[in-house]
Amino acid sequence: MAHASAGTPLSALASGPLTGRIRVPGDKSISHRSLMFGAVTVGETRIEGLLEAEDVLGTAAAMRALGATVTRDGEGLWRVSGLGVGGLLEPESVLDFGNAGTGSRLTMGLVGGHAVAATFVGDASLSRRPMGRVLDPLRRMGVEVIARKGDRLPLTLRGPDTVIPIEYRVPVPSAQVKSAVLLCGLNSPGVTTVIEPIATRDHTERMLVGFGAALEVTAGPAGERVIRLQGRPSLKPQAITVPGDPSSAAFAIVAGLIVPGSDVTVENVLLNPLRTGLFTTLLEMGADLTIENERVTGGERIGDVHVRSSRLKGVAVPPERAPSMIDEYPILSVAAAFAEGDTFMDGLEELRVKESDRLSAVAHGLAANGVPVEEGETSLKVIGGTRRIGGGTVPTHLDHRIAMSFLVMGLAGQAPVTVDDTATIATSFPSFLGLMTGLGARFEAPQSAD
Repeated sequence: MAHASAGTPLSALASGPLTGRIRVPGDKSISHRSLMFGAVTVGETRIEGLLEAEDVLGTAAAMRALGATVTRDGEGLWRVSGLGVGGLLEPESVLDFGNAGTGSRLTMGLVGGHAVAATFVGDASLSRRPMGRVLDPLRRMGVEVIARKGDRLPLTLRGPDTVIPIEYRVPVPSAQVKSAVLLCGLNSPGVTTVIEPIATRDHTERMLVGFGAALEVTAGPAGERVIRLQGRPSLKPQAITVPGDPSSAAFAIVAGLIVPGSDVTVENVLLNPLRTGLFTTLLEMGADLTIENERVTGGERIGDVHVRSSRLKGVAVPPERAPSMIDEYPILSVAAAFAEGDTFMDGLEELRVKESDRLSAVAHGLAANGVPVEEGETSLKVIGGTRRIGGGTVPTHLDHRIAMSFLVMGLAGQAPVTVDDTATIATSFPSFLGLMTGLGARFEAPQSAD
C-alpha cells in the first residue's frame, strides 16, 4: 500500500473479502460537546475516547483560548477544568475552527452567552458555509454580530451583559442551530425554549441533563419537540466515555456489504435512535446487518454492528429520515450504486450547505464512475444495476465524507476509483486508511497518465 500524504490523490482498488473487527474513533458530536460542557462546569471533567481529529482539536484549542484548562493525558484521554456557566474569558486571538462546522456553530452559541468579544475564522470551505441560521436566533438573544455579506466567516460576536431568553421555532431541522440557542441560553436569567417540528440528534439535551441542567422535553400539540432549559444552572463535572461515531462506522459497514465475501464487525458504535437512519435504510435494502452486545453507557445506547456482504435492492428513503442520517447520504449513495433497482432520496436540501455542496459532489462522483444519477434540487436518484463501476476521478471539494465514500466505492468496483485529495479525511477520521487496510482494503497512489 502507498500511504497518502497531505493533499495527494489516492486510488481504491477492487479488494478481496474484507474481514475482521475494528473500533472507529469516538463520536464527533459527543466529543465537541464534552469539551464545551466541561469548559462551563466548575471542576474537572474527564473524557475517555475523545475523537482526536482536526475538527475536535480545534474545539479543544478554542476552549483553551476562552480560559478553560484542557489537558491531554493519553490517546483519547482528556481533562477539562472549567470556569462555570458565564465564566468564559475573552480570547486574546482569533478562534480558528478549520473545517469544523459543528465546532464553530456551537461555540458561537457558547460565546454569545458571555459578555466577551470573539472572532471566528475557518478554512476556505468553512468560510463559504452560511452561518445566518445560527446567528439569527443569537441576535434575538442580544448577541452583536459583525460579519461579511451573507453571514459568513470571518465574523466577530460580542455577547450581551444579560442574555435574553427566547422561544425559538427551528425553521429547518438542525441540531447545530438548536444546540447553539441552548448553549447561549445557559447564561440567561430565564427559560430558553426551542421548538423542533422534526427531531434532530439530541446529544446536547442528553448531556445537559447529565451535567445537571434543569431541562425538559415535551411534545407540542402537533407532535413537535419542545425543549425548555432553565438558565444559569450549576453544572457538575462528569466522567464521559465517548462511543464510536456511527458516521465513521458507516464506511466500514457499507464496504462490508458491497465487497463480495466480506464479514466485518464494528464495535462500540453509538446507537442513538436519532443517528441510526442509515442502518434502518440498509436493512430495508436487504443488508445482512445485526446489532450485537447492545448496552447503555452514559445514557446512550451502544453496540457492535456486524455485517456480511449482501445483495442490496434499491429503495425510496423517506425525507423525514434525513435528520437521522444527514451525514450518511454520500456513503448510502455508494451502497445504492451496487444495488439492484433504483434508490430515491429526498429532503436533502441540507446537503447543499455542508463542507461542500454534497448533493452535487455525490452526483458528479457517481457519474464519473459510470453510475447513472438524476440530481434534483433536494433529491438524488441513483440508478442501480451498472455492470462496470469505477475508472473515474472524484473531486472532493475539501470534503472528508466525499473522499471516504468514493474510496469505499473503489473497493468493490470493476476499475479503480481515485479521489483528488485525502488531506481532509483527518478532519473527522484520521485512522480511516489504516483501519480499512487492516480489514483487507487496497489503496495505492494513482497511476499517472502517459
